[in-house]
Amino acid sequence: MRIGFAGTPEFARIALEAIAAARYEIALVLTQPDRPAGRGMKLQASPVKQLALARNWPVAQPRSLRLDGKYPEDAAAAQAAIAEAGLDVMVVAAYGLILPQWVLDAPRLGCLNIHASLLPRWRGAAPIHRAIEAGDEQTGVTVMQMDAGLDTGDMLLRESLAIGEDSTARLHDRLAALGGRLIVEALEQAEAAALRPEPQSAEGVTYAHKVEKQEAQIDWTQPAATIVRRIRAFDPFPGASSTVDGETLKLWAARVLPGPPAQPPATVVSVGSAGVAVAARDATVVLTELQRPGGKRLPAADFLRGFDLKPGQVFG
Repeated sequence: MRIGFAGTPEFARIALEAIAAARYEIALVLTQPDRPAGRGMKLQASPVKQLALARNWPVAQPRSLRLDGKYPEDAAAAQAAIAEAGLDVMVVAAYGLILPQWVLDAPRLGCLNIHASLLPRWRGAAPIHRAIEAGDEQTGVTVMQMDAGLDTGDMLLRESLAIGEDSTARLHDRLAALGGRLIVEALEQAEAAALRPEPQSAEGVTYAHKVEKQEAQIDWTQPAATIVRRIRAFDPFPGASSTVDGETLKLWAARVLPGPPAQPPATVVSVGSAGVAVAARDATVVLTELQRPGGKRLPAADFLRGFDLKPGQVFG
């Protein structure tokens, strides 16, 4: 089969590598335009583009796929490239652009999407973050046949995975590997005409809205378990944060110390090598990995050697 692939970040790159390792022919790769990144803000190719260039696969980087949109010339060029590629199927993973109907209809077998949740739960842009933030015990990957809706297409394959105490970064890597395995299975079934589409349930639908930077600030009047989940969910982006003595600290890891807090919310209860204990609404949050502006992520014991925190101080 001739495969088209549309994706941008590392999650997508892992899936593309799995497809290539299964010896499918990659006829065309679509990925987002190069973006400024790093301290020098130089243009940087996406992980998917870097892999495509290393393998000499054709790459297109339209700013939009809407023929009637802001960049019709980009969309028309992409349409020509897709038609010339003669695709049997398009695999889509965290691409970042909406696919109009003409794209969905172009490949012989349509477009298959790798989505990092157990649909219909957590449709949308940030399913990994939101599953951790909500305290879900299970997540997984769904491979679906795309339609014009937002992650509403029929499910083709679905496999669960326990979340445990994962941060977003660790859970991302586990889900990416699972997604790579499942999409290869889906392609094998498509070749054998063995796919069995299953409509999504109308019950249990939730939406994983994009994570915004302003969500990073911790509200210490929330329950301790909620705060710890948000710290895990926002690692590595946007990074949970809180301010003390005018300095904004990033909070990267924490645990709950059960029992009524000894101080009002946001107050530092104790400081030691095991962590910085801060009162929340119903219990205490022990911060075990922190970072000051311009510094590195450090275990609490190392962090405290260069940043003086004392019981009684209050986080903002």
